[in-house]
Amino acid sequence: MTHTDIQNIKLTQYSHGAGCGCKISPKVLDQILASNFSMPDNDKLIVGNHSKDDAAVYNLGNGTALISTTDFFMPIVDDPYNFGRIASANAISDVYAMGGKPILAIAILGWPINVLPPEVAQKVIEGSRSICLEAGISLAGGHSIDSPEPIFGLAVNGIVDIEHIKQNNTAQVGDVLFLTKKIGVGILTTAEKKGLLKEAHRALAPLQMMQLNKIGEALGQLAAVHAITDVTGFGLLGHLTEMAEGSGVSAIVNFSKVPLITPELQFYIDHKSIPGGTNRNWDSYGSKIAFANDVNIDNAKAILADPQTSGGLLIAVAPEAAEEIRQLLNTNNLYAETIGQIVEQTEKAIKVVA
Repeated sequence: MTHTDIQNIKLTQYSHGAGCGCKISPKVLDQILASNFSMPDNDKLIVGNHSKDDAAVYNLGNGTALISTTDFFMPIVDDPYNFGRIASANAISDVYAMGGKPILAIAILGWPINVLPPEVAQKVIEGSRSICLEAGISLAGGHSIDSPEPIFGLAVNGIVDIEHIKQNNTAQVGDVLFLTKKIGVGILTTAEKKGLLKEAHRALAPLQMMQLNKIGEALGQLAAVHAITDVTGFGLLGHLTEMAEGSGVSAIVNFSKVPLITPELQFYIDHKSIPGGTNRNWDSYGSKIAFANDVNIDNAKAILADPQTSGGLLIAVAPEAAEEIRQLLNTNNLYAETIGQIVEQTEKAIKVVA
């Protein structure tokens, strides 16, 4: 197959879902994970199924811990090389969200061999290798199957000093919230499928999705950072709901402070470029969200429940350290404004204000 032939293949045409929008909704996932089995306690397992965190964490007994995670999905872009890069950055992000340092990755590949030639899958793997190189780790092996739709992702291991582990259920009242990447990936990728995406916006989503959340390792070493999670398929409101409920608190989101991937996002919302995952998300947790009277609820839902792929880190920080975090994010060319705060628990997990 020639380079031109590969360029002409559009991967998104071969799958029914896209990126983290493929994720099973939070409500359905809770049903799947429900179990009557009582697993024996493991005093080495620091983070496991007892919380809705980004990765499992196992105490190695020497002051450090192993972080273990996996993530995979169907194509969110047509270019196979970029698909490999995006899926890999997304999977590695879970290690950064725990405050850790990735050390090793294993590939997960499902490929419709009779439909898409192996040369295209090779481009996916090459894209993955390029991101692993940026993260300073090896793509050390993997497993592949013949599947009806293309699937790719990684299983990733990382390490972290136990005292530096960050979880998503340890936010404290008074914390301010930072979000390191802009919102709107799901809206733009849906617009592209619909043929509505403006040429000036074509690179916005892929470039952001390929950006590693390396800052998580540095944030892990700061005691004033109380909680971290990454924002992916459940949208900003979904992952913040998990943080709030897990921490026994509520949150306020300043809608006007949430960074948008383009100021023209409203154009796409007006043209109904809303991913199916947005509605699935809202059906799962919409009852837990309150809105101030001056908030356009339909717009807020479309943006704040938009499924993100390889999204940014959502960080809960002690207010006295806000300026230090802002400077750190600025230095790393990340969004550095607070988007809300953690408050005492109320009837709703989150209130969205203008």
